[in-house]
Amino acid sequence: MFSIPGKSPVTITPAAEAQIARLMTGKGAAGLRIGLKKGGCAGMEYTMEMAETPAPGDEVVEQGAARVMIAPTAQMFLFGTEIDYETALLDSGFRFRNPNVTDSCGCGESVSFAIPGRTAGA
Repeated sequence: MFSIPGKSPVTITPAAEAQIARLMTGKGAAGLRIGLKKGGCAGMEYTMEMAETPAPGDEVVEQGAARVMIAPTAQMFLFGTEIDYETALLDSGFRFRNPNVTDSCGCGESVSFAIPGRTAGA
């Protein structure tokens, strides 16, 4: 929908690829669906769920044994995002390095995006 021919809308690091493939195998799912919803102190939150089939309009990105399905309403906000999976001493999880984010909350759980056609402070 918002793709450039020959260019993936998101990139997946090897760590994220391995984790997505593990989740797909463990849950018997066809892939990880990523979307956005309103919420959090910055305005939007990423959503993730294991899915059995792509929904109509999903952009599907396959890399190795991993499959990511991007919900239609999130595609323009996620274009250019790198999806990573980090394991640390106190927490582990997916990380989104999204060039479209203009602000995020202190805990990193929610983000906001520039609204096309609107200037800062408007």
